[in-house]
This record gives sequence, C-alpha cells and structure tokens, in this order.
Amino acid sequence: MARVVRFYETGGPEVLRVEDATQHPGPGEVLLQVQAIGLNRADSMFMHGQFFEKTQLPARLGYEAAGIVKEIGAEVDPAWLGKRASVIPAFSPNDYGTVGEEVVIPSRALAEYPSRLSPAEVAAIWVQYLTAYGTIVELGKIQQGEFVFVTAASSSAGLAALETIRAEGGQSIAITRKSDKRAELLAFGANHVVVSEAEDVQSRVDQITGGKGVRIIVDAVGGPLLQTLAAIAAPAATIVEYGALSEHPTTFPQLTVISKNLTIRGYWMAETLAESNRRQKAQDYVLRRINDGSFQPRIARVFPFAQVIEAYKYLESNTQVGKIVVTVP
Repeated sequence: MARVVRFYETGGPEVLRVEDATQHPGPGEVLLQVQAIGLNRADSMFMHGQFFEKTQLPARLGYEAAGIVKEIGAEVDPAWLGKRASVIPAFSPNDYGTVGEEVVIPSRALAEYPSRLSPAEVAAIWVQYLTAYGTIVELGKIQQGEFVFVTAASSSAGLAALETIRAEGGQSIAITRKSDKRAELLAFGANHVVVSEAEDVQSRVDQITGGKGVRIIVDAVGGPLLQTLAAIAAPAATIVEYGALSEHPTTFPQLTVISKNLTIRGYWMAETLAESNRRQKAQDYVLRRINDGSFQPRIARVFPFAQVIEAYKYLESNTQVGKIVVTVP
C-alpha cells in the first residue's frame, strides 16, 4: 500500500499523520504515482482551518504534484495512462489531496508535463505562475515599462510575480521585511527592493517612481500593510489581495481609497480556472513562458517524503526564498 498524509484535527504540522492507503480511481479520476509535491501557503491555511473553505475532517492535504498516471477510471481518456502529468489545483481541498506516494485526482486537473523541467520543478509551477498571471496580466493588464509593487516577494508566488513582470516588460518593486533577502531578490531579477525595517516605504517608492506611485500592487500580506499600499498607489490604481500572511487585523484605508479612486480586489486562482476559456489561456501562457525560458521555478529546499511533516514545519518558518518541494522515491 502507498502512504498518504491525512489529519483528523486542525492545527500546525504536528496534526499530520502518514498512513497507508489503498486507492483506486472512480469515474473521471486517475491514480497518480507521485514523483514530487509542491507545498503552498494554502496547504497551511487549510490545515489550520483558516482557508476559504471550511476544513472537513478527516482531511487530505496538497494542491500540486508531478507524476505518472498509473490507473484511470471510467470516462477518462485512455491516452493518459502511463503518461507523465502535472496537477493543476482545479479542485477543492475537501475533495482531493496531492500529498502521498500515490493519489487519486480528477482527470480535469491533469496538465501537460513541461519536458524541460525536473519533477521537482514541475510540481512548483501552477499555483505560483497562475497567481502571477491572474493578478498581473489578467487583472492588472500590465503595460510595457510600468511599475508593479510586489509584497512577500521572496515567496514562490512573489518570485513568480517578478518573473512575470520582467517577461511583460514591466519594472518590479519588491518589498521585504529584512535586508538579508535584498541581494537574493535583486539577483533573481527584481528591479528595485525596498526593505521595510530599514527604509520608509512611501518615500522610497516616491523616489523610484518620480512621485507618480504604482498602478498595480499585488499583495499577499494584508494587515496594517494595506494602509501603506494605499499610500504608495497611483490615482485609480488596483491593489490585488491574494493572501493573508499578516497575523494582525486589516484596516480599510477608506479616505485614501476615496481620494485616489482606488480599487482593492480579491483574487484566488480558482476564479481563472473556473471558466474553460480563461483556464486554457492561463495554462497556455504559463507553458509558453516555461518553454521559452522566461519562467524557471526557484526551489528553496527539497525534502524526501519521509520528512514531509518537517517540510511543512519549514514552510511555516517563513525563512525560505522560493518553493518547498517534497520528492517521492
């Protein structure tokens, strides 16, 4: 029997259990022999019971994986059998999970396996690059040469945002709390890095933009930072909220929003994936950028499956730059 990860109560990584499981795909499903699993902040939120959906216990975990299709259920194209595939997070975490040696997933979540990438890299593409595409290209409609402000810039989604901005000819302004990540972000391609503990963010952004502010702001933090983001926003700017990393309440900057005619908009990639035309356009965009070399996923650390709980502890430490991946022998 293959091992999978389950949890029976919400909490931190200590609630995770590695258990044996016998699985077979039902109609519209496949059994994937997993090669690598990409870890995401959404996993942690779901595990803690803080996700968009209420966690239904007992629960599985995981949104992304790369592997080989071992079995197919009824109503699944036989051409998938034996093929390498990547998993797009086009399902509810209450229905499926990817953290295991073998996992059942819906065939609609299968996607092309980019041949130029390793299994670990393939498991690290969809959440981060779909988020970057959705916030910057689809919603932000980035224009050549314009500035985009990126919070949580050292996260996998933050790094994907920097790559997307560069690919679209924009200018990225990355913010990080501590100066120890400045050099890495610049090396990864950030045009400008603001260290919030050492610099006045508004003054620095005014200096970079010539006092014009920023039209597109992508934020994974919220909390008190939203006040600062509204302050650095250009008139009629859009602030896209796609995460909630802050442990503090988020205060709505009402007067600034009114005076600048700002739009503050939430985004979750399920919005893009829910419509077939939008999903196909997003998938094609990501694969095109991967194949032409514009996108190269950054792996922060790789853990073997035997250390999957330690991998989630590392995720929650917030010390990584890039994606955390678990590999399966």
